[in-house]
Amino acid sequence: MLTDATASSLARLGAAGSRTPIVVAQLGQSLDGRIATPSGESKYINGRAALTHLHALRAHVDAVVVGVGTAVVDNPQLNVRHVSGGDPARVIIDPNGRLTPDLVCLTQGKPRRFVIRADDAVAGHALPDGVEEIRLGRDGRFVPPQAIIAALAARGMRRLLIEGGAVTVSAFIDAGVVDRLHVLVAPILLGSGKPGLVLDPIAQLGDALRPKVEVAVLGDGDVLFDCDLRSTQ
Repeated sequence: MLTDATASSLARLGAAGSRTPIVVAQLGQSLDGRIATPSGESKYINGRAALTHLHALRAHVDAVVVGVGTAVVDNPQLNVRHVSGGDPARVIIDPNGRLTPDLVCLTQGKPRRFVIRADDAVAGHALPDGVEEIRLGRDGRFVPPQAIIAALAARGMRRLLIEGGAVTVSAFIDAGVVDRLHVLVAPILLGSGKPGLVLDPIAQLGDALRPKVEVAVLGDGDVLFDCDLRSTQ
């Protein structure tokens, strides 16, 4: 069952649907802003309610997007299990052709599957049958988020969830293309490990992003910050 906080967040996403496309990013972290221990362990920093919230987001978008690092390290399913609803398309950003073809999100399930690579990347491993490759121009080390959003919209995917990892979520925020950011903070202190958001440095506090935020405490103690990045204070 969805919490009131999750239901309210989904209602806000629906209200924002008139903008095309709409991009939602999510990040789960500790009180001290860590998404993994120094060894890389991250399952599960957040509790069950936060996981349900994530699956509800997946059920309400056209595609879920992750970076190649998250895909290789976590091998996520990227499907909908903890709520009712259909599975979104799966998109992996793999600029340099690092993916191996045995990942669960590429080999299991029926949704459309896409791998985004830079147009100058070496082909790498052959992709599983049915996986579609999208080649886009590179801007330095990365494929620009704006180009990714446009390419997916051209293929009918206009409601996107940027699920991870931290580098990918940060890149989309820095590019100014995220409409809403959902940060799920767990009541745990790690003290060290991989940080969450790492954005371009700013010189003054006046340059910081100050979005309008709805805050809710979930049933098992995690706190949801639902941030409207299109409406700053």
